[in-house]
Amino acid sequence: MTAHPSCRIAVVGGTGPQGRGLGYRLARAGHLVVLGSRDAGRAEAAAEELSRQVGAARVTGATNLAAATDADVVLLAVPYDGHADLVTGLAPALADSLVVSCVNPLGFDRHGPYGVAVPAGSAAEEAAELVPSATVVGAFHHLAAPLLLDPDADLSHEDVLVCGDDVVAKERVMALAVDVTGGRALDAGRLRLARQLEPLTAVLISVNKRYKTRSGLALTGLAPAVGKVPA
Repeated sequence: MTAHPSCRIAVVGGTGPQGRGLGYRLARAGHLVVLGSRDAGRAEAAAEELSRQVGAARVTGATNLAAATDADVVLLAVPYDGHADLVTGLAPALADSLVVSCVNPLGFDRHGPYGVAVPAGSAAEEAAELVPSATVVGAFHHLAAPLLLDPDADLSHEDVLVCGDDVVAKERVMALAVDVTGGRALDAGRLRLARQLEPLTAVLISVNKRYKTRSGLALTGLAPAVGKVPA
């Protein structure tokens, strides 16, 4: 059930696996999705493919700037490399917007994945510093892109951890998270906790590699009704 059926959601970095996966799930839930990319043609091609999968014309493609302009919600689903420059360039479009950071600042070496140090503390906090008038919420860090894109994958057993400093904004993002997974979204606390949530993705990647699976997060000790946010 969609909490905001008329919501227009821009996915900056929407041609990458995570962006396309989130766009697919949100469009399937009834939202209008605009996939953004540096290359408008690439975004349009990805949008056409997702529209065929969804079975309705709910997905379009545009440049990142055009996608973010006038969107109700903007998802940042980009690699951390170049994040600051990208957000700075989009600042006019992101001003006074609800911005959801899905960015995981990660590095890889011969020992495997690890979280990289971010001067601002986290990618989400960096975005908030670069666009002070935006309301930034961190979410969707730990959902596996291949599962998001798999129409038969059941994600209802996974928890989406959401952090931010604005309670109303968090509730709205939690409702979107329920639309994405059909499961539970949890208020994980203040935006500063993105410093722990973002690098935790490296742990899941390491587990996935070792056990040849696609692991997710599910917290115990909470009632199933938690996270079923009303519209």
